Amino acid sequence: MTVNQQTVEETKQQIRGLVNEIAALAKSGATAEEFYPEFLQRIVTALAATGGAVWLLDEDRQLKLQYQINAEPTILAAEGEDSERHRRLIRRAANTGQSLLIPPYSGTTDGDAEGNPTRWLLVLAPLKHDGNADGLVEVFQRPDTAPETQKGYVRFLQQMCELAAEWLRSQKLRLFTDRQVLWQQADSFARAAHESLDLKETAYIVANEGRRLVGCDRVSIAIKRGRKCRVQAISGQDTIENRSNIVTALNRLATRVVAAGEPLWHDGTTEDLPPQIEEALEEYVDLSYGRNIAVLPLREPHRGAPQEQGAAGQVDRDNAHRGEVIGALIVEQIESDLPPEIFRARVDLVYEHGTRAIANSLSHSNLFLMPVWQTLGKTSSLFKGRLLPKTVAVLVVLLALILGLIFIPLELQLEAEGKLEPLARREIFAPVDGEVLEVLVDHGSAVAAGDPLVRLRNRQFEVEMTELLGQIETTTAELARVKGVLTVAHRTLEPNELKQLQGEGLEFQVRLDGLRKKAELLEARDEQLTIRAPIAGTVVSWDVEKTLRSRPITTGQTLLEVADLSQPLYLEVEMPDKRMGHLDRRLAEFDAPTLPVRYVLATHPDEPMWAELPRKEVQLRAQVNTEHGSTVKMRAIPDREELERRTPRPGAKVIANVQCGKRASGFVLFHEVYEWLCKFLF
Repeated sequence: MTVNQQTVEETKQQIRGLVNEIAALAKSGATAEEFYPEFLQRIVTALAATGGAVWLLDEDRQLKLQYQINAEPTILAAEGEDSERHRRLIRRAANTGQSLLIPPYSGTTDGDAEGNPTRWLLVLAPLKHDGNADGLVEVFQRPDTAPETQKGYVRFLQQMCELAAEWLRSQKLRLFTDRQVLWQQADSFARAAHESLDLKETAYIVANEGRRLVGCDRVSIAIKRGRKCRVQAISGQDTIENRSNIVTALNRLATRVVAAGEPLWHDGTTEDLPPQIEEALEEYVDLSYGRNIAVLPLREPHRGAPQEQGAAGQVDRDNAHRGEVIGALIVEQIESDLPPEIFRARVDLVYEHGTRAIANSLSHSNLFLMPVWQTLGKTSSLFKGRLLPKTVAVLVVLLALILGLIFIPLELQLEAEGKLEPLARREIFAPVDGEVLEVLVDHGSAVAAGDPLVRLRNRQFEVEMTELLGQIETTTAELARVKGVLTVAHRTLEPNELKQLQGEGLEFQVRLDGLRKKAELLEARDEQLTIRAPIAGTVVSWDVEKTLRSRPITTGQTLLEVADLSQPLYLEVEMPDKRMGHLDRRLAEFDAPTLPVRYVLATHPDEPMWAELPRKEVQLRAQVNTEHGSTVKMRAIPDREELERRTPRPGAKVIANVQCGKRASGFVLFHEVYEWLCKFLF
């Protein structure tokens, strides 16, 4: 084999390898950014061309450059005669779906001139599948090749474009699948967003479903109240802590963006932002760690106005939403990473449906007396169909109940707690300070008036009495000495000495009389150390010996209680002060000297009994009770025969109801509820 044949074989082998690589690349799941450079580079290498370009038709059937290698700047310029001629040429080739060889510097000269303004041979092959043109591949080749070789370039490029068409087909299928999923999500989002007219519920739906549709990390909804915005819903959170730092910062950011009226798209830089927004944005980013943040003012859509159409026949959002600002949509990317064009497109979709749903909910919520109308609307179904007879029956029952509460009288009874106390009872107090020396009685002991109950000991009294007795003895001895001198030496003393002794005797006598009177007072105080029963009766205090023995006692301390159990009992009732108004009105209206009282014993709750409450037995001053608050004490006289049949113990608890006359049953049953409402609400 000659050298030339060997070179040709190696070249063919290299081309076959490149073709296999292109075929494998077309079947791979490579993205457009990965596929076009690899695809075009291998074509240029296989054809030993100078360069090339890949052009695709967009939705408006305009060719867009996807990738190029060594393309001349004149054909890529946005403006210029050469670029326009070249653009017409490749547009015609792409639309007709034909492969072409265009010599250098060739073309037409008519009104729509087209041609090849470069010094290269242009090899053009269309990209199409299923008869639909998607674009073309352009190769810049040397023009000094044989015609057969040039035709080989065309055939090879057509074959490569057929392989690329498989990749385009898979990309379109993937795009259609993604769009189908996106539209399903958008349809689900739209239906959920417009499902409710409750503002808070709608805000949470837009936030949670919007986050799922966009594919971001967090979506928040803020509603404008006055001049400030307040976050109403945050995706993924059931409740919002308005006092937290991050929510406060988000409220401030939304308020300032809404005040500016322009959307904020933050991608990490804060250039060209007003200082107020920049400050609020930096504060929030420091707390939330968001990389990309979009804050879009929600504007009230124009209702009933014709919607302006954009260039592609779609609704122009900027013109469709020029109403009053009602809140803000905040979308954040913290860890997620979406391409900017996809991120903005999906945010716009959430904005379109979300702003209308929130505007409708806000308008619905702001209607006058809306809760009342909602309640009436829900109850209207009760008056239709089979429910009408039941509803009428219930209404009749309610009406009868209301009329009964108004026109049927009941006895107004003021309830109070109390206890049974004997008429003859005394609490025994300590008359002086001391120490209990002896307890002479116990619980249940019968005593007569004057019987000793407790003996006390006061050591200070003993010391004072001892000192006093010593002073009395000393003074008595001195007085006896003076009298003895006066008796023996009366005649021998000088007049001055006699008068002096008589004066000393008189002084000692006066002092002795004073000491004896003081001793009598101390003896009387000592008598008080024996505490006696003031009345005849029974000791009702419990465990007196254990409670008092050998314990220090102060003046006025209660030691025990004696009651005459043979005497009748009375009711000592403590009426809460809040009920005394009704009792006072009854006493003013009722001329009888007593009011009837119905009561029950705690030991016999099923046996009501009666008592009489005299007017004079109602205390004139309220007192503070640790359990019931401010109360007024009163004494009622029970029916003695009725009470004695039940043999209650003194101090037994009773529940008394003072009868205050007939009043409307509704007032009797609910007057305390009405009074509570007046006190704490009205």
